[in-house]
Amino acid sequence: MDAADSFVHPALFYRDVQEYLAGTVPFIQDGLAAGEPVAVAVPGPKLALLRAELGADAEAVRLIDMNEAGRNPGRIIPKVLRAFADAHPISRVRIIGEPIWPGRTAAEYPACVQHEALINVAFRGRDVTIVCPYDAVRLDATVLADAYATHPVIVDAGREEQSRSYDPDLIVATYNQPLAPPWDTLAYVFDAELLPSAREFAVGRARRLGLAGERLDDFALAVAELTTNSVVHGGGSGTVWVWSQDGQVLCEVTDAGQLSDPLAGRRPAAREQLGGRGLLMVHYLADLVRVHTSPEGTAIRFYFAN
Repeated sequence: MDAADSFVHPALFYRDVQEYLAGTVPFIQDGLAAGEPVAVAVPGPKLALLRAELGADAEAVRLIDMNEAGRNPGRIIPKVLRAFADAHPISRVRIIGEPIWPGRTAAEYPACVQHEALINVAFRGRDVTIVCPYDAVRLDATVLADAYATHPVIVDAGREEQSRSYDPDLIVATYNQPLAPPWDTLAYVFDAELLPSAREFAVGRARRLGLAGERLDDFALAVAELTTNSVVHGGGSGTVWVWSQDGQVLCEVTDAGQLSDPLAGRRPAAREQLGGRGLLMVHYLADLVRVHTSPEGTAIRFYFAN
């Protein structure tokens, strides 16, 4: 991995603990030796493994549990990767980020792989290296094939190869999938005048489905942001549904607008920016956010665990 290039984004395929450590620990130690800021954002068990292997060097590394920070893949770029890189604007930054691991659900995966594709857009031209480990034994063949499309370089068994199927734009488009229709449930159609009652409708249903306390407050804020976006940016009206599924409360807001920016909601807001934080806020609050956008309109679905 040539860290002399501006932005470097390899996928690291590993098959056991030894390959995992061989592909990550030297990368971390080389960065520390060069005086470069280093962050590691991987699932908790891998974090413990790396902390033990690094010993005293672990104190110099920003360690982040991806199970928590990356539970919603849509917040990894703004809240994890950009937050660390932006805090060190002068020097090259090294990051290990593992957003896809065995156990990710079918609902989560499209957001995960789009995240991997969008890293290439978010960091183009920046002095950042982001290494993304992939469990080549436990992840299925589709995930590994997608890794070739989202990473220009693959490191496998210590050997680097240029990906011949690298095409992050294709991945973003491929996983811009229509969402399955909401479960048989009530829909509330709203416009500017009906915004307050639309929010009352959604929050009331979420409460009856088991959300309470801070989680219900966060849900209410997410609903408010999306319904407002529909009125302001989505043609002046929208539709909201709320239902439960697999121990989660889901909300979907649809309208006639189209998202033209693939990084919408995944780009940190500038301090002086007025507005434009609605979808970003939803990504920060929810456990998962799925988006489908087309010339016919946009559907945004978010998930809250009970």
